[in-house]
Amino acid sequence: MTDSAVPGSWLDSTREPLALINLKKKNEETGEEELASRLDHCKAKATRHIFLIRHSQYHLDGRADKDRTLTPLGREQAELTGRRLASLGLKFDQIIHSSMTRATETTEIISKHLPGVKKISTDLLREGAPIEPDPPVSHWKPEAVYYEDGARIEAAFRNFIHRADAKQEEDSYEIFVCHANVIRYIVCRALQFPPEGWLRLSLNNGSITHLVIRPNGRVALRTLGDTGFMPPDKITRT
Repeated sequence: MTDSAVPGSWLDSTREPLALINLKKKNEETGEEELASRLDHCKAKATRHIFLIRHSQYHLDGRADKDRTLTPLGREQAELTGRRLASLGLKFDQIIHSSMTRATETTEIISKHLPGVKKISTDLLREGAPIEPDPPVSHWKPEAVYYEDGARIEAAFRNFIHRADAKQEEDSYEIFVCHANVIRYIVCRALQFPPEGWLRLSLNNGSITHLVIRPNGRVALRTLGDTGFMPPDKITRT
């Protein structure tokens, strides 16, 4: 997919330069020149590359989160994902991951292939039901109610998916290891697609989704749920 976007596909209008300065402080003597200077100072200069990784296959029969560890195949999948990310030759800035066991274990395996990249755990990226899907799916019953998970997952989107800070000089490459529902919702929100359609997307375990956020706020989806680097017999969607 190209980096072009439909008209109006701007991410987070609160980060527009005009929203970041106080127009009342405009110097009456310099007028528009000072305003232009201040606007330029607030403009983002760098591009953010967001790599959203779905955790690997895990034991579905675990009663509690701590029991839902990766299966042997899941560990293989994480190794393959880690190798794929390392092969890209990018200077990754950080790995932010869900605090759930399956995401944490996936992160630990991936990080072995990316030595020196710091890891940060967060509860915001934990799995959940972001919003009631439309059209509804009768066989899918979320473990939690939408108003609990939805607010948290929306907060994750607002906290992590935005244009670069004006102080950032170079392009950044960040990895987020989390869950299918979270990734699908984030993709819909970032592309300004109706978020109620999140359940129509399908993601394999250990898959890579690549979002690009330009300095002007335009967003492009480079890849969605890529597992082309895995042998067919290693691909699962549980």
